[in-house]
Amino acid sequence: APDLVRSEEHGMIHPTALVDPGARIGSNVSIGPFSIIEADVEVGDGTSIGSHVVIGSNTRIGRDNRIWQFASIGAAPQDKKFHGERSRLEIGDRNVIREFVTFNRGTEDGGGLTRIGNDNWLMAYVHIAHDCTVGNNTIFSNAASLAGHVSVDDWVILGGFTLVHQFCQVGSHAFTAMGAIINRDVPPYVTVAGSFAEPKGINSEGLRRRGYSNDRIMAIKRAYRTLYTSGLPLAEARSELARAAEGAPDVKLLLDFIERSQRSLVR
Repeated sequence: APDLVRSEEHGMIHPTALVDPGARIGSNVSIGPFSIIEADVEVGDGTSIGSHVVIGSNTRIGRDNRIWQFASIGAAPQDKKFHGERSRLEIGDRNVIREFVTFNRGTEDGGGLTRIGNDNWLMAYVHIAHDCTVGNNTIFSNAASLAGHVSVDDWVILGGFTLVHQFCQVGSHAFTAMGAIINRDVPPYVTVAGSFAEPKGINSEGLRRRGYSNDRIMAIKRAYRTLYTSGLPLAEARSELARAAEGAPDVKLLLDFIERSQRSLVR
């Protein structure tokens, strides 16, 4: 590693780590044995990088992240249309990124950016493909995988081995069972399971843990029934939800998600 990242202000960088002179390393950063940091990488203060980690060029990593051994962060996208054009990966603050995780940069067709927010817990073997957007406070259990152009909103929990088809959206507070295969959009609050995934109710326990009152949870349950068990066609269900949303911001979040859905909803 070059002298520029071996001073006291940059924390501990193992002598076997290879850090490109064009990388920008914050204060109190640790980089473990045999890790590789390529050019045009930025690592924020207080971040810990384990051994044998590879961080590819055009990657921005925020503060106080913990990246465990053998992760591959910011490699080129697995997309045959990609021909080396400049693209980026951005990771926020305080994320836990476990062993053998793989995050890919974006592509020109997808806007050139893969983005991961703050305070996420990303377990071993998680894969986040090109042009995905992940919000804050999510949990991805072991081997959960996103295909390209997927959007996952805040507080989502993906069970182990969940697979999400390209261009799908998963709304805030949704929960997926182990092995769920998602080929349509999952609305906020909804629990899904199966192959292909089907709705099984709302994530009421998760909402309680996050401080939702019984009244708020009941409003969400009524909205779920309108959407999934009332027998109404989607257009009529949307009209009912629009009326319910007038005094209920949580229902408005659900309605807004339905309005922007492009792959249709899990049904």
